[in-house]
Amino acid sequence: MAKQKDDLTDKQQRFVEEYAVDSNATQAAIRAGYAQESAAVEGSRLLRNAKVKAKLQLLRNEIADSLGIDAKWVLKRFVDISNRCMQAEPVMIFDGEQWVESGEYKFDSSGANKATESIGKHLGFFEVDNDQKKAVISINIDQDDASLGSV
Repeated sequence: MAKQKDDLTDKQQRFVEEYAVDSNATQAAIRAGYAQESAAVEGSRLLRNAKVKAKLQLLRNEIADSLGIDAKWVLKRFVDISNRCMQAEPVMIFDGEQWVESGEYKFDSSGANKATESIGKHLGFFEVDNDQKKAVISINIDQDDASLGSV
């Protein structure tokens, strides 16, 4: 098989390029020339190959750089989305003549949760062995506030 300067075969290089299109390993393997019958296995194997992984990361970095996207940009977007989703909007009802506020409010809890979860994942808050990134939270309760916690 023909080797390239980065030590990937032509098929492996093509797989990297095709995987960057839709992140579908099976379809990328088929488009790269691997047999359809074994494409799922080959795609999975290729994604575990250290040289293929390195080339994929290099390609992703090039794409992100060309778009001006970095981790700070992504996190800012997630924060903006979370904040937007948490904005309370009045629930409007029709009273027979006009639309009036019902006194209730709604917000997009699903969108806010997803954006906030994505921020936490990006920062490593949910990783088991990632002690250095875990937030330390301390709560002080006065005697006056102690009654708030009882049921």
